[in-house]
Amino acid sequence: MKKISIIFFFFILPLAFADLQLGFYASSCRKAESIVQKVVQKRFNRDKSITAALLRMHFHDCFVRGCDASLLIDSTKNNTSEKQTGANASVRGYDLIDDVKEAIEAACPSTVSCSDIIALATRDVVALSGGPKYNVPTGRRDGLVSNSVDANILPGPGSPIPQLTQFFAAKGITTEEMVTLLGAHTVGVAHCGFFSGRLSSVTGRPDPTMDPALDAKLVKLCKSNSNGAAFLDQNTSFVVDNAFYKQILLKKGIMQIDQQLALDKSTSTFVSNFASNGDKFVKSFASAMIKLGKVGVLVGKEGEIRKNCRAFNKRN
Repeated sequence: MKKISIIFFFFILPLAFADLQLGFYASSCRKAESIVQKVVQKRFNRDKSITAALLRMHFHDCFVRGCDASLLIDSTKNNTSEKQTGANASVRGYDLIDDVKEAIEAACPSTVSCSDIIALATRDVVALSGGPKYNVPTGRRDGLVSNSVDANILPGPGSPIPQLTQFFAAKGITTEEMVTLLGAHTVGVAHCGFFSGRLSSVTGRPDPTMDPALDAKLVKLCKSNSNGAAFLDQNTSFVVDNAFYKQILLKKGIMQIDQQLALDKSTSTFVSNFASNGDKFVKSFASAMIKLGKVGVLVGKEGEIRKNCRAFNKRN
């Protein structure tokens, strides 16, 4: 299958973007972005599933307190952090962020934020997976708070579309952009616990919104292994493309939240447009990812630049 990508031109001079800048580290840490890219490339070469992991990490971080790397903080005896909450319990890729941070700290101590590392690493892995190449403005600062209760707002796999739309709108993201961002399910998997409630083996009757052949396949999978996992995109499972939309139009969405995108009147038109036009999807995905990356950012003297992404800096 032909991979479609769009390239945005890079500029030499930093350009302001909602208090962030393209080329923010051009003078303070010239090799920052190349270091990120090198570490991500090495991991991607041996683990294609890292794309889904970083996309999920980026989304879950930005949708709680904003893109401030609060998700990366480890719990302590005095505080249970965001990553310990149910919706975040299966987020992974923290070790990759650690590797990038260690390499950057060796070159430019206390200069590059963990939140910028997440955004840059996600950008790079999307491109490696055949998705769009896009610019990421940088200059984010790391947050000073990470509480598990804050992450309880994250939507679940069965969230109804009106509730989901409202959740995204609260972050300044339109319905079309929401549909675009959920296109990240073109990579990754869902474990049986996220979709078993739709299966005929559980409900006792076929789900009219699921293709019968898919239902039979998933029933068999989850019967043999209750913790089994299914690819959300069953055709091009490791490629960032528009195949996901084509499948949900055929009632082949694994999770309820995905299938409803194709059925709800407020979102179905966007699904059809992306399914029929792969170029439109990658362009829209690039724009939506850039917008996602500036949700609730800390800039200037706000927050801090962590030395260790898993812990707040020690106070004197």
